[in-house]
Amino acid sequence: MKTRFITSAVLAATVLVGTAGCNLIAPQATLKHYDASDGVSANVGTLDVRNALVISHSKTEAVLAVTVVNTGDKAQTLNIEYPGGRTSVEIDATGMTTFGADGKPGITLQDFTTPAGADAAMSFQYGNETAGEARVPVLDPVLKEYETITPVPSPSASSSTGN
Repeated sequence: MKTRFITSAVLAATVLVGTAGCNLIAPQATLKHYDASDGVSANVGTLDVRNALVISHSKTEAVLAVTVVNTGDKAQTLNIEYPGGRTSVEIDATGMTTFGADGKPGITLQDFTTPAGADAAMSFQYGNETAGEARVPVLDPVLKEYETITPVPSPSASSSTGN
């Protein structure tokens, strides 16, 4: 009887250690950064660019939908370079500034040259900070969730062409 109890206890301990020990050697997916939506991310100084994606409406005009989180205590002018031009937008101090979502207009990209279905090499920069670069997906407005993101110039955006 005693042998049976000891054997059962050893077997139970082996199963417990064997199943609980998997987390010791298996990679934990929650520790790996990934972009959970269609957009991509980039960081530049105290500005965190999140879920950036471009909606292409024609061969030369597109809209950037993006959320920028400012972890600093000063408002910043974010410079955005894209294939075909550049633009600048004002980012509020300490908090989130959203373009192209929650009823807010996206950032119009004039003379945009990357077709829908491709990735656009874009850079985000402010002040003397090193630019954060990202390959931003270019989508078309056929998808229901993107059909309302239209090229309406933001009052705080100014665009110029050239590289």
